[in-house]
Amino acid sequence: MPRTPKGEVAIANKEGWIQLRWRHHGKRYYLSLGLRYDPINVEVAKRRASEIRLDMLSNNFDATLGKYRTDPSQQPQIITAVDLFERFIEWKAKRVQARTLEKYYGLVTWLREYFGDGAVGSEDTADDFLQWLMENLEPSTVFERLGLLKAAWDWGIEQELVTANPWSELTIRKSPKQKPRAFSRDEVKRIIQGFRDSPYYCHYADYVQFKFATGCRTGEVNGLRWRHLNEDCTVVWLGEAYSHGEFKDTKTKKPREVKLSASLAEMLRSRMSAGVEGDDLVFPAPEGGPMDAKNFSARGWAKVLAAAGIEYRSAYHTRHTFVSHALASGMNPVEVAAITGHNVKTLYENYAGLIKSHPETPNLF
Repeated sequence: MPRTPKGEVAIANKEGWIQLRWRHHGKRYYLSLGLRYDPINVEVAKRRASEIRLDMLSNNFDATLGKYRTDPSQQPQIITAVDLFERFIEWKAKRVQARTLEKYYGLVTWLREYFGDGAVGSEDTADDFLQWLMENLEPSTVFERLGLLKAAWDWGIEQELVTANPWSELTIRKSPKQKPRAFSRDEVKRIIQGFRDSPYYCHYADYVQFKFATGCRTGEVNGLRWRHLNEDCTVVWLGEAYSHGEFKDTKTKKPREVKLSASLAEMLRSRMSAGVEGDDLVFPAPEGGPMDAKNFSARGWAKVLAAAGIEYRSAYHTRHTFVSHALASGMNPVEVAAITGHNVKTLYENYAGLIKSHPETPNLF
């Protein structure tokens, strides 16, 4: 949808009905006139648009939009904070994975506790809520939740549930966050060996080796099936993940193929039994079925690190460790991103200090 020029009021056809759209003082406004989109009604809409434009120029703009509605019965009903956000979740649920919605549902709980059946009446009220939230959550978490609130109210404006976004001008200063420290090469060897030597957790040794050696996301490794590998286990297709009790697409929804190192391919071939089926998991849980990431981290991972005298970092640091060492060795960032499934821009932003390769002009002529 093209952006309406500043100070102008656009007349749009929304499913056969006239809708006016404009921006004023950095905020977006939408107004349905209750008129079908036809030549006569468009002329009526032009007069209404002209009235709004003049009011903005003369500082007489009615931000409630009541002045510009065709019929007093069109005055919007006040919608509660919880109701608006729950409707936003219903709309969002058709567009994102179930796991992503968890933080949305969590925010509903906070909104219900603070606002009850009330609405977010003003920017001051919205700011008071954020300050209260800061007393209960980390600044970085509140910063993320504010982004959800801004998106929800922008959607609410477009759906004509509200006329303004009280969150749009609010900001949260995030506390500086220390970047995670990658495991050293020596620590990686000790961790893998620690699993191999453990009478309780040796089942996970190959799983841990694969995670360190590929930088794959945990869900991608947990969802890996034998049919995702070629015959000699030298190439792996990564397009399915297992997380929160279900198989689904990978996080980016972009499948990728990765050529594996000789040592990794050999390890995988040694795991392949005679009766293995294509749909069988490469790294199943000890009792069968998909691996439980939380159970693995809380039990095997934590205990093996402790036994090896290695500072605890989450199992997800296997991914960070792979990227860090690959870049530090001079590997091309684009190739690293192709292996791990990172967005190249994100890789540069998060690991700029480790990138040693520099673009070089080729000898073309």
